[in-house]
Amino acid sequence: METIYTPELAKITRIESITPSEKIFDISFVDKEVQENFNFLPGQFVELTVFGIGEAPFSIASNPNNKVKFQLCVRAIGNVSKALHNLKEGSKVGIRGPFGKGTFPYEKAKGHNVLAIAGGLGLAPLMSFLTYMIDFRDEYKNVMIIYGAVNPTNILYKNDISYWSTRDDIKVCVTVDNPDDKWTGEIGVCTKLIPRVDFKPEDTYTIVCGPPVMYKYVVAELEKKNFTDDKIFLSLERRMECGVGKCNHCHIGDKVTCVDGPVFSLWDIRNLKEAI
Repeated sequence: METIYTPELAKITRIESITPSEKIFDISFVDKEVQENFNFLPGQFVELTVFGIGEAPFSIASNPNNKVKFQLCVRAIGNVSKALHNLKEGSKVGIRGPFGKGTFPYEKAKGHNVLAIAGGLGLAPLMSFLTYMIDFRDEYKNVMIIYGAVNPTNILYKNDISYWSTRDDIKVCVTVDNPDDKWTGEIGVCTKLIPRVDFKPEDTYTIVCGPPVMYKYVVAELEKKNFTDDKIFLSLERRMECGVGKCNHCHIGDKVTCVDGPVFSLWDIRNLKEAI
């Protein structure tokens, strides 16, 4: 990459529709050397260009250990994401990055319990951490994943969730707001499941990602169980735009989300206006 502003040419090698509004895109750089040197950390993101339309940031949703490709899970909601959904396998896109610090506590959490809480599309940014952690499962203690979706149709990563649910070393709780006739699982928002967590707060790292409205309620429930701010990590990736701290679109207090985050500990952003 010549500069941080110059995208590298990449190819969409596989597209999978996983809900009516979300697709998973497997992407590999055209230049094999670039692909081999593309290293990212859980929590980082890329800027993707759909040529002739524009550019937008997307969290990397795949395992950092995979050097052949990386994945993005994209909801068709804006001009770029809708245009991306209209592309076919083999189409070319531009990629800048990875950007951000990748501050999911994948290293700090080793030797501790892990609690992951996701709402809606928020499961996608957590996937890089979760898949990495499962690769090194014996380095972590107890693991619990709480995931809430609007309805059964909108549940992301159904195959992964099914696989996690078969494992004795991962506890998975999925809930929906609006069940259909076939749904036999939990009903309601994901915060209602937090009281069931029996991990010791001083020995647990929590990662949270979802719609902005859920954050204050999740934090409130975690506080009731005495989880500490330095071990609660929140993704603020919704605020990003340019990716390199120049546009100030994601400026909160003295932080620039795309440069200093997009994942922050609650300790770091507790007193920043409009952070959560």
